Amino acid sequence: MRHEATARECVIALDVGGTTMKGALLSDTLRPLGVIRRPTPGGARPTQALDAITATLRELDALAAERNMTVRHIGTVVPGIVDEESGRAIRSVNLGWADLPLARLLTRATGRPVVVGHDVRAGGLAEFRAGAARGARDALFVPVGTGISAAVLSGGRPLVSGGYAGELGHVMTDPGGATCRCGGRGCLETLASAAAIAATYTARSGTRVDGAADVAARVAAGEPIAVAVWHGAVGALASALADVSTLLAPERIVLGGGLAQAGKLLLDPLRVRLADRLTFQRRPELVRAAFGDKAGCLGAGILAWEAAGVPPRLGPETSHAGGNTRRTLRPQPRHPGAAGS
Repeated sequence: MRHEATARECVIALDVGGTTMKGALLSDTLRPLGVIRRPTPGGARPTQALDAITATLRELDALAAERNMTVRHIGTVVPGIVDEESGRAIRSVNLGWADLPLARLLTRATGRPVVVGHDVRAGGLAEFRAGAARGARDALFVPVGTGISAAVLSGGRPLVSGGYAGELGHVMTDPGGATCRCGGRGCLETLASAAAIAATYTARSGTRVDGAADVAARVAAGEPIAVAVWHGAVGALASALADVSTLLAPERIVLGGGLAQAGKLLLDPLRVRLADRLTFQRRPELVRAAFGDKAGCLGAGILAWEAAGVPPRLGPETSHAGGNTRRTLRPQPRHPGAAGS
């Protein structure tokens, strides 16, 4: 087995999101050699998304051939519950999948070896290895977008639990709240996701907005309804992160996804609200993700190179979508009755 790549070799990486597929040809330093974006088809028929994924992978393969690149492996990451070991998509409501042998189907369709992963765990892998959580042994990557999920690093190892770990968006934060798509009630996603923020603002104000970014702009302008909706979402997210901090004690929490683009408008009040909920627990740094919406695709590239037997070289050449400043939570007195105090 060869353990290094030549200058003319690459992998294909594809991140299948709820609304957009982001694909790239990546060098072994994760430098993008070609990038494409395609909409993720909606609908409940499993073949719709599968056909679109296959077509996108073939398009990337053709792009590699045009540039005289040799494709070593393909990495594809998808939402839902994913069993990486078997390459199966166990469940994805958005894509209409149930127990789909995705790796086998894509390998057959493309004629190339395919490794399958979970989109958020792949994004976490990129942030843990080369991004905002680099150097941490206990960390959490939390993308907040259409939904909310988490990738967990514990003792330097990713926590997978058969593909079920990390469903932070379905932690109950309001027992009498709205019904979630998962069938539960009062899930964090119904309060703090970008979609929920936009929907709540529209319902309270009677004014339709395009998304959470519009609400954020109104918050920055001091609009009372927007401020109330935003503070409600921040409070729910802080409550869930406090629970995670109590259970898993991450030293760093990395916020990603579309909502994190609000920067200080989200992070500053979230730091304060999270600090208010912690007493004896380890106090995590709360930082913005380094790779933005590229994290899942970069993680898919890491999976592909490792499946090809080539550890990727993650350093200064690794594509980086902006930096962030680490800040710690403001000091709080330890609770006198806390364990270990």
